[in-house]
Parts: sequence; structure tokens; C-alpha cells
Amino acid sequence: MIEYWHNPRCSKSRAGLALLEEHGVDVHLRRYLEDAPSREELSAARAALGNPPAIEMMRPGEARFKELGLSKTDDDARLLVAMAENPVLIERPLAIRGDRAVIGRPPEKLLELL
Repeated sequence: MIEYWHNPRCSKSRAGLALLEEHGVDVHLRRYLEDAPSREELSAARAALGNPPAIEMMRPGEARFKELGLSKTDDDARLLVAMAENPVLIERPLAIRGDRAVIGRPPEKLLELL
């Protein structure tokens, strides 16, 4: 099963979900804007992604990023807290299978989990 952090308003997120469904994958949808992941869950997702800098899990172009006074050079701890408190900042879609995860940009990256 793949846990899929999904925003149904996002075309990339919808395309990624359709791709997984085409491949017959059992998907557990998590609408992360309504069910925000905790800082601990974000840290676990980051570990599953291979521990990239936290900024690589974010949408720095979001207005909220600037409103919060965040910077691409902020430390990982600050960025993880910002994502937990403001899930709109989380890059989407994010798919987790066991101890591995990928960000589905482009959607075909999701196939790495199959």
C-alpha cells in the first residue's frame, strides 16, 4: 500500500493518483491540507525521501512562505515546523511506501515505488 499525500485541486496530484490507479496500486489517500502531518511525520517522510534538505519538500513559491518570513536557507528544523503548522507549504504529491518515499514531480517519479 502507498500512502499518498494528496491535494485534489492540484493537477500534478490528480495525475499522480491516476497513474498509481492505472498500475493497480492500493492507495491510502491523505488529504494533507485537512489532515496535516505532524513534525514527526514530516521528519519520517523526509527520512524516507533520503534525508534531503527540508526545503526540497516545500513550495517556496507559496504566498504563505513569504508571509511567514521563511527563506530557502533556513534550517531544517524551522522549515519542518513551518510545514507542520502550514501544510500548504508541503510539496505535492508525496507518496510513501514502507521506508521509501518520492515526491511525484513529475508524476512518473511515483513509479519508483512500484
